[in-house]
Amino acid sequence: MQATIPRIDEERAAVVDGQAALGRLMERLADIPTPSGPTARELLPIVEARRDTDA
Repeated sequence: MQATIPRIDEERAAVVDGQAALGRLMERLADIPTPSGPTARELLPIVEARRDTDA
């Protein structure tokens, strides 16, 4: 999103902060069981693969 839409510094910081907050939330919830039992990490193993390639 940052690459395709020109932004002022304040807008860019909001996007980056939002992404960081979402990442923290996802990590916190990854091992909490869903109502049906499996965790998000068990249901979405591709998320782990993508995060390994982003580093």
